[in-house]
Amino acid sequence: MTDRQWARLELLLPVGKKPGRPRTWTRRQLIDGIRWRTRAGTPWRDVPKRYGPWDRIYDLFRRWQREEHGSGSWRNCRPRPTRRVGSAGT
Repeated sequence: MTDRQWARLELLLPVGKKPGRPRTWTRRQLIDGIRWRTRAGTPWRDVPKRYGPWDRIYDLFRRWQREEHGSGSWRNCRPRPTRRVGSAGT
C-alpha cells in the first residue's frame, strides 16, 4: 500500500477507546498482513512475520468483521463504486 493510499485509509479507521501501552505493531503492518493473507489465500499462520504475529492480524480481522453489522469498520474502508465519465450507457 502506498503512503498516499494509507493516508486516505487511516482517516476511515476507528479510533481506540482506551489508552494503553504503546502498540508493538502498527495498524498499517497489521492491515497489510490482512491484505497479504486475503490475496495469497493461505492459512493465517503463514502470514509473514514482517506484518506482525498472525494471531494479532487475525484478531483484528475478526473484530472488524464482527463489527460490520454495527459500526462498520470494514464497510467504511471499502471503496465506493464510481461512475466513469464517457463509459457506455452514460
